[in-house]
Amino acid sequence: MNRTLPKSTRDPEELQDEKLRIRTAGRIDSQEDDNHYPYEPTSYAVLQRAAESGLIGNKNHLVDYGSGKGRAAFFLHDLSGCSVTGVEFDKDLHTASLENLETYAGDREGICFVLGDAERFAVPHDADLFWFFNPFSVKVLRAVTARIMESWYDAPRRMLLFFYYPSDEMVSFLMTLDGLTFYDEIDCRDLFPGNNPRERILIVEMEA
Repeated sequence: MNRTLPKSTRDPEELQDEKLRIRTAGRIDSQEDDNHYPYEPTSYAVLQRAAESGLIGNKNHLVDYGSGKGRAAFFLHDLSGCSVTGVEFDKDLHTASLENLETYAGDREGICFVLGDAERFAVPHDADLFWFFNPFSVKVLRAVTARIMESWYDAPRRMLLFFYYPSDEMVSFLMTLDGLTFYDEIDCRDLFPGNNPRERILIVEMEA
C-alpha cells in the first residue's frame, strides 16, 4: 500500500539554519536610525534564486553589505563556493556572525566578516560581486558605490551589484551613476503572497 509521508511543519528557514549549523533568524532594530535599517535576514528562497542565476561561482569574491549574522554569506558560499566578505557596523550582529562561523557546517575558508562602516570599507581589488538587502539609506549607498568605483578604477574588472527588494529611490539613484548599467533582474514575486513589485533582485553591471 502506498503511503504519503507527512510534510514537515517546521519553518524552512529554521531547517536551513540547522543544516548549515548557524543561527540567523529574527529581526533586530536596535541600531536603526535614519541611515541604517533594521537587520532582517534575506529569505533562503531568495538566496536560492540568486545562487541559481549562474552569476555566482567559485572564482567570484562577493561583498555582502549589512551582512548581519551572516546568512547570505554562508548560504551563497555553501552553494557556489564563492569567497565572501561580510561588512557589518553593528557590533552585536558582527559577533553573532563570528559565532556562526565557528559552528558553520561547511568549509570556512574564503569567508570573512569585517566590523565597520560600509562607507569607509576599502573594497578588495578582487571583489567583483556585491550584495545589498536594503541595509542603509541612499545617502550611505552613495558613499558605498563611490568606494566600489574607486576599487574598479584601481583594478578594472567586471562587477555585478545585486539589490534585493530595491526601493524606487534606490533604483532612481543607481540609474544616475556613470558606468553602471542595468544587467538583469530576478523575479521573486512568486515566493511570497501579495505580488509585491519590490520582490525582485535588481542586478546592475560595471564592465571591465
